[in-house]
Amino acid sequence: MVRDDLMEKLGEEILEDAKRYCPVNTGRLRASLFAEVEDGELRVGSRDVKYAQMVEFGTRPHVIKPRNKQALSWPGAAHPVAQVNHPGTQAQPFLRPALHKPRVII
Repeated sequence: MVRDDLMEKLGEEILEDAKRYCPVNTGRLRASLFAEVEDGELRVGSRDVKYAQMVEFGTRPHVIKPRNKQALSWPGAAHPVAQVNHPGTQAQPFLRPALHKPRVII
């Protein structure tokens, strides 16, 4: 089994690269990234940002409907609307490139 200190060093390097590759709008996603070793297992990812997967993999076109109201409205909208046809978002991988980067840990 690989020693925990080597796993921790590997996790720190992956985390550093993931933060460097992470797109930033508010900084919340980047701040949520973590690396930890527990029972010989390394985990790297986002703790509490639900949209991390959507940033990493992108989204397909989809319809957005109101959850609690009858219509959607936002600053600058001409009028409230019943739904919005979202065109989807392009993937912005940050974790996979960090995980797949060749490394030498000594």
